[in-house]
Amino acid sequence: MLAARFHDKGDIRLENVGVPAPKAPDEVLVEVAWCGICGTDLHEYLVGPIVTPVNPHPLTGATLPQTLGHEFSARIVEAGPEVTGVAVGDRVAVMPAIVCGRCAYCRRGLGHLCVRFACTGLSAETGGLAQYAVLKDYQVAKLPDEVSDIEGAVVEPASVAAYGVDRAGVHGGDVVLVTGAGPIGVLSALYANAVGAGTVVIAEPNPNRAVLARALDVGPVLDPSDESFADAIANLTDGLGVDVVAECSGSTPGLATALTSVRRRGAIVQTGLHTRPATFDAMTLSAKDVTLVGSWCYLITDWPRIIRLIASGKYPVARAVTARIPLPDVVTKGFDVLVDPRGDQLKVLSSPTLTA
Repeated sequence: MLAARFHDKGDIRLENVGVPAPKAPDEVLVEVAWCGICGTDLHEYLVGPIVTPVNPHPLTGATLPQTLGHEFSARIVEAGPEVTGVAVGDRVAVMPAIVCGRCAYCRRGLGHLCVRFACTGLSAETGGLAQYAVLKDYQVAKLPDEVSDIEGAVVEPASVAAYGVDRAGVHGGDVVLVTGAGPIGVLSALYANAVGAGTVVIAEPNPNRAVLARALDVGPVLDPSDESFADAIANLTDGLGVDVVAECSGSTPGLATALTSVRRRGAIVQTGLHTRPATFDAMTLSAKDVTLVGSWCYLITDWPRIIRLIASGKYPVARAVTARIPLPDVVTKGFDVLVDPRGDQLKVLSSPTLTA
């Protein structure tokens, strides 16, 4: 089968490898429908290896080269005798986290904080940028007819965005600011709107991404570097500032915008991952009595809830998808386009069955 395999910085190869086979009675073999390229994949491509294992991973034993892809939908083609909840032929969305189930965090129901956390497509035998993958049964959630394979492939980043917004504690009618209109920022804005935010504002300095964000039609899209930005926020909030900020840029300027824009006793969630240490005005944090929380991944049990929200039509995650490409083009039309600062794409999905 064809697979996109990460070997080293700047080195992703389309290779023919053997079809994987389930090795345990609670595993399934799936045929991939669509797989997205994540910011984590891009970081590996630009400066990795980072989370892809050079030495055997303590939970999975995986080492480079690694078949990438952890945002994907698929169809069950083989199921072990202990598999429950899905059957051969079912369409599924993949929850890629692999957890030990035994550490203190797993026992507390916080599998996303597992001390031996691994991930299909980053630190496992298989990944979604291929024709087939092997997964544990707890990693797949059945898709109803109302949810397409495209939407199923976006459940993973949609869950990242949802967990961040939930961590900040959005209430019905809140004014929510999202800083950064990348894929997670866009999905955060859509989720905040879905759960009842009164107004959703997106701050994005990149004009190409601002155009894409406006097409979402969830609220104002403003340039935080413009002199009128502070006045616009004040006008939208009667001078108080926004109730909640989802900081999705993963940048010091984005965090600064969050702190200056949030109201006193408001909340900021750091959803975007910083690739280098950030600086911020700690005095403002204290003086405004602001809550600043981190957000890592998602609750690994959240897939059914997110799928139901998508099925209802309230969380239109497919709006984040801006390109669909065949798997053989995943480097040239996927990775290389997304790492280009002049790029005009948000979420690019690849399929092993799509032809050019």
